[in-house]
Amino acid sequence: MSFRWLSRPNASSGMGVADHSQNTFMDLKLKKVYRYVIFKIDENKREVVVEKTGTPSESYDDFAASLPANDCRYAVFDFDFVTSENCQKSKIFFIAWSPSTSRIRAKMLYATSKDRFRRELDGVHYEIQATDPSEMDFEVIKDRAN
Repeated sequence: MSFRWLSRPNASSGMGVADHSQNTFMDLKLKKVYRYVIFKIDENKREVVVEKTGTPSESYDDFAASLPANDCRYAVFDFDFVTSENCQKSKIFFIAWSPSTSRIRAKMLYATSKDRFRRELDGVHYEIQATDPSEMDFEVIKDRAN
């Protein structure tokens, strides 16, 4: 009798999270070495891996342009801003990018893995689910941060 199915992640548990993914997030959060990190699900490894990072000098537009138009991704963005009291602040956004043009299988895979992955990212302030660029526009980010 074979129990191989027991060791594989299923749709309800989501994908595993690569150590490098967590370490890269911590570098963004604590060391501020990245402005953003884009993650993708590696179906062969059955885990969430880092696809791309952005330097601290990159803008929100650079980040938004890095997301694929026809495929799902997870991303974190470190948003720096100045409050009305003239205080420098930073808020970390988790964005679940699932464009309406992506494959249904990809949408399901990312949706079922999101909660487990999100729990691994301790220190995220806000979460945005976006299916269209207008849902994660810079103005949306600014409004949520204030």
